[in-house]
Amino acid sequence: MTRLLRAVVLVLLLAVPTAATFGQDSIQFPLSKLTIETTSGSHPFTVEVATDSVQHARGLMYRRELAPDRGMIFLYEKDEEVLMWMKNTYIPLDMLFIDRAGRIVGLAANTTPLSTDIIPSNVPVKAVLEVAAGTAARLKIEVGSRIIHPAFAPNAK
Repeated sequence: MTRLLRAVVLVLLLAVPTAATFGQDSIQFPLSKLTIETTSGSHPFTVEVATDSVQHARGLMYRRELAPDRGMIFLYEKDEEVLMWMKNTYIPLDMLFIDRAGRIVGLAANTTPLSTDIIPSNVPVKAVLEVAAGTAARLKIEVGSRIIHPAFAPNAK
């Protein structure tokens, strides 16, 4: 799928599920534990898990806060280039783009709340982890840092 077509699909998906359509609390996200390993150590997080198109479209929209040890992980069935945005998202985020082995292969720090600018992964990824803005700098998260979570194969390349 071309980038333009993916952007159009993303816009259409996100235009339909509004707060009025679903209600803020109607989409449920299971919780999971993960660890981010960086040069500064191992950092445990509790994350909400988004695995389907409805959950992907909602993400962290309409939230007013996000604790420093919380986040949301978007898991994809296959590795693909993904396009994110901040429409209806009131809090700034750091977006971590993760490959199938759990390595961070891209990072978008301090994204702009409510922006409709597209934030691309630029490479195929298995997941995107969203955490509060400033987390990447505070924990020294960078390309090459590792995510430990059951979604990632420990020996994948």
